[in-house]
Amino acid sequence: MLYFIEQFLNGVQLGMLLFLLAAGLTLIFGIMDLVNLAHGSLYMLGAYFAATFAAFTGSFVLGAALALAATFVCGVALEIIAIRPLYGRNHLDHVLGTFGLLLFFNELVRLIWGPAGMTLSLPGEMLTAVQILPHVYYPAYRLVIIAATLVVAALLYIVVMRTRLGMLIRAGASNREMVGALGVNIKLLYTLVFGLGAALAGFAGLMQAPILTVQIGMGENILILAFVVIIIGGIGSIRGAFVAAIIVGLIDTVGRAFLPDLLRAALSTNAALTLAPALSSMLIYMLMAGILVFRPEGLFPAASR
Repeated sequence: MLYFIEQFLNGVQLGMLLFLLAAGLTLIFGIMDLVNLAHGSLYMLGAYFAATFAAFTGSFVLGAALALAATFVCGVALEIIAIRPLYGRNHLDHVLGTFGLLLFFNELVRLIWGPAGMTLSLPGEMLTAVQILPHVYYPAYRLVIIAATLVVAALLYIVVMRTRLGMLIRAGASNREMVGALGVNIKLLYTLVFGLGAALAGFAGLMQAPILTVQIGMGENILILAFVVIIIGGIGSIRGAFVAAIIVGLIDTVGRAFLPDLLRAALSTNAALTLAPALSSMLIYMLMAGILVFRPEGLFPAASR
């Protein structure tokens, strides 16, 4: 039971990181109708910026804040320089263009930081374990990730649903031509939305950096899961991205933790350990396929977000 609680929380923590990535993706796709494969590169840049600034300032919190700002600036610059020419073109052009940006950022990081990975050290107080239930301890930093993401999710909901900027974002998603005709600067709105999406991706990267090695291409695998999340949750839906991210995180983590024991009843230990991760991933894609068949607009269509 204690092991299940720990793995359940690990799944929630993975889901929170997926939500940060998926929220940025679904905002960009829902508003701009842009398929952005370079989103994983912004996740990677957030991790590299955090590792660099934390080492320079000697403070994890200050390094994270600077990394978040730097990723936002990079997102704004990227939108102005490379993304704007893709608006109004078909999705194949989006895929090819942003895939080229993904390769560009991988080589840029290699030139600036080198091919070797980096590490991001945590403050001592985040290296401890916190008692969450009797006889149940959980790493403090993973709880920080969950709490910080919940705060970001609440703030994002308030911005999208309760502010003038959010009203413009929702209106732009529904009818961008009409919003432009009413005098709204669509270019500036797109730039702000893309910068916000980049900041969310960078935040996910810097929060994951102390857990995994910061390395080139680190955002590519998790980006695939983020696309799965927005398909399951509903394209353009923040609430859908949140719920779907938790579901995907739990399936992946709990499956990897418990499937080996179940498979050992019929298979050898080595076969069970090899097959379990693959089955966990398959369950995620089977869920996505089922959603596409029975509810193609996702669990929470954008109209209900």
